[in-house]
Amino acid sequence: MLNFIKTHICTINLFRNLLIFLLIVSRCTVHLDPSELKIHTEELDTKSLNSNITNSLSEFSGSKFIKKEVDEFLQQWNLAGLTMSIVKDGKLVYAHGFGYADVIAKEQVTPGNLFRIASVSKLITAVAIMKLVEKKSISLDSKVFGPNAILKDQVFNTVADKRIYNITVRHLLAHAGGWSLSYGDPAFNSLIVLEKTGETGAATMDSYCRFVASRRLHFEPGTRSSYSNMGYMFLANVIAAVSGRSYEDFIRNEVLKPVGISDMHIGKSYLSGRRFNEVKYYESEESPMIPAFDGSGTLVPKPYGGNPIELLSSAGGWISSSVELAKLMAMIDGSRTFPDMLPQSLINQMTENKFFRGPLGWKIVKDNGDWIRTGSMAGTSAILKRQSNGFSWVVIINSSSWKGPRLPAYVNYMMGKIEKSVTIWPKQDLFKFIPKKL
Repeated sequence: MLNFIKTHICTINLFRNLLIFLLIVSRCTVHLDPSELKIHTEELDTKSLNSNITNSLSEFSGSKFIKKEVDEFLQQWNLAGLTMSIVKDGKLVYAHGFGYADVIAKEQVTPGNLFRIASVSKLITAVAIMKLVEKKSISLDSKVFGPNAILKDQVFNTVADKRIYNITVRHLLAHAGGWSLSYGDPAFNSLIVLEKTGETGAATMDSYCRFVASRRLHFEPGTRSSYSNMGYMFLANVIAAVSGRSYEDFIRNEVLKPVGISDMHIGKSYLSGRRFNEVKYYESEESPMIPAFDGSGTLVPKPYGGNPIELLSSAGGWISSSVELAKLMAMIDGSRTFPDMLPQSLINQMTENKFFRGPLGWKIVKDNGDWIRTGSMAGTSAILKRQSNGFSWVVIINSSSWKGPRLPAYVNYMMGKIEKSVTIWPKQDLFKFIPKKL
């Protein structure tokens, strides 16, 4: 009997240790979700850039130096993986992945992998707005909220602050709508929005409409600029109301696909929604679990359930490869080396600094002609830089760093070293690459 009891205790201890191990793995490494076993059936367009461009196409004399720099960068900041695309004089001369898309499976990053691009999504939204302006469907000075505006929801018939009726499309694009971050960012605090509106469950855009209708603005719209993810979230409603289509459907079919970009999507909040060619996202092991955005009270890793990716959509919800993001950049860069998808006059408006101390869609527009758009959230960091000298690039990372939003500055430094050291680039244009038939 004693031996039986000892054996039984050993079995219990073994089972307990196995559970602890599984919890550690799910918490610190792969961020497992209960429904992770969902089978994905999405198919990739066989003619798309993401389907056909491989790492091997970018092997050339400068590859060794680039690999050395990137490998050191990943190791220095303890990052899982990175994707990089370089455009020179309108041509995609280099597209390569480094590190891991999936650390546990040892799945390496390829140019076709999709990454969350966080606030780089705002640039996509701004382009869509400009397309509607080009069609004369709206103007940048169209009013957004109220019975006589674009968003005629009844909730705006009675508001706490009538200055909300003065908010225009341009104000939202320029972060000048009247909201500040004095009390935190409502876009990343959907549970607070629910609390203020007296709702339960997961927040929706209707929740945010009720939230802003019941609150006072922090400043008069258009008088200054204060970064507002929430303002860009409302632009999704604007696009849907004006076009008569869903935000994602309009952008994918009216903005992206006509120029050959077919594999950008609104991402999913949980690991179970991960697309088959999407990377996994990683935080540092000591990052705490937080309550899920859906109001269930469940503790989740921040990259998977901490933020409502689908709700962030127009402000930070898109996923993309660096290749297709580089193509979008090349088509709105105002240069004559590649046909732009917008008239020069609208590109100029997007990159002028005179409105509310900031550009539209872009994050930074420098006097030397360089334009920058960055994005950062739990488990991802992205930077897109259009340089006036014709050397432009996109870098996206699938890990958080203790440097947080400052990480793009170090990416920029690394890319500067690569640009300075690699003087001869391939003459190819991978934007036009067509694989040979077997």
